[in-house]
Amino acid sequence: MDELPGPVTEKLQILPRVESDTPLMAHAPAEKYYTALVTGDLRNLQVVTDRYYEDVNVIFEISQNELEWQVKSQASYGLSGLWSLEYKRELTTPLCITARHGHAACLRHLLFWRADPNVAPGGRSALHEACEGGHTDCVELLLEHKANPNLLSDDGLAPLHLCTDQNTLGCAKLLVKYGAMVELPSEASQETPLHTAARHGLYEHALLYLRYGASVDRKNSQDETPLSLACGQAQAPAEQGDYLRVCRLLVMYGAEVNAADEEEKSPLHKACKNANLGLVQFLLQNKADVNAIDYNGASPMSCVLQAAAFKQQQRPHLTVQTLLNHGSQKIWPMAFGKVLRSCASVPEIIEILFNSYSQVPISEQWLEAIPEEIFQMHLPFYESFFMLSCTPRSLQHLCRCTIRKKFGGKCHYLIPLLPVPKPLQNYLLLEPEGILL
Repeated sequence: MDELPGPVTEKLQILPRVESDTPLMAHAPAEKYYTALVTGDLRNLQVVTDRYYEDVNVIFEISQNELEWQVKSQASYGLSGLWSLEYKRELTTPLCITARHGHAACLRHLLFWRADPNVAPGGRSALHEACEGGHTDCVELLLEHKANPNLLSDDGLAPLHLCTDQNTLGCAKLLVKYGAMVELPSEASQETPLHTAARHGLYEHALLYLRYGASVDRKNSQDETPLSLACGQAQAPAEQGDYLRVCRLLVMYGAEVNAADEEEKSPLHKACKNANLGLVQFLLQNKADVNAIDYNGASPMSCVLQAAAFKQQQRPHLTVQTLLNHGSQKIWPMAFGKVLRSCASVPEIIEILFNSYSQVPISEQWLEAIPEEIFQMHLPFYESFFMLSCTPRSLQHLCRCTIRKKFGGKCHYLIPLLPVPKPLQNYLLLEPEGILL
């Protein structure tokens, strides 16, 4: 009973229909027609269309009943749930089907028989379908046959909004060449193609739109600029370089690094929430406000501390260290109990924050904020931490605090210039050592 039941699917039904008194395709082999379109079988498609050429703009109604297993709970005897019958219905055309699957030869044949490239019975035209699939040759054919590059789908999206991965760059280039408007917003979110490129980390797309006059600080319905969107994406380590390139490009074109969204969150807030060190460093280098406050009163430091336990692979302590070295305000000492509850599993953060003060009185109640398994996992550090409850900090540490106070928000710049050994520079920059003295 622990194994999820497989889906039960009824036979696919294809019912060709058009808005006319005379039913077309009355004798035409609908299943054969549809199969040829999906598989790109040009020979069979030619047989059908040569005999029933008037049907190239026929509308297919594709219905499918599916029984789907809806899991409700994990019962003591296994999975608990029920079968739910889902009815799915799609309206489409032969041209949309071939464009979706990227069959350029079949598409060319249908266009020869004067298939209308702007018909969109299911909400999307053939051009939308081709762009989403990244089928550059199909996009070119459709545009050559007067497909509208600015036609909005039922979802309010233009073809450029569907260019969402690297494979669609050729499609995007063709669209702007044939008159696609790079400032055309989507209906629901009011996002331009530049927003889409930023959201997906597409440098070449973003550069294309900027060269065609896209506004670098255009805001969507949530007051997010393309830079804000790029910084707000949760990125895998392999993707961070792509998003950093996009952000560098946007700033080079004049993007405002402190532009706030409707919640007053800046790009730095969002980069810190994702513990994206590269973006954080880049934004700070370009004069991002390290102490900006959002609508809920949270600073960039608060954002990284709140997310640290869930972003351990991103090494969030490096972001905390960077913010402090750029002049971030310190955490209120009496709030260390809350910090321990959220960041106990990342002791490097506790060490860096604690070392940013000359002296902080340690409360015995803080021990209760640390789960026992976490305490044991990082035993040497937490033992050294609580041993300082009745002990003054070392003279070396007090000297560090004095130097840092003198340098203020320029610690990141001035300390590396000091003529002292590298280990001592790291110490002044709050490099964690795994133990407190």
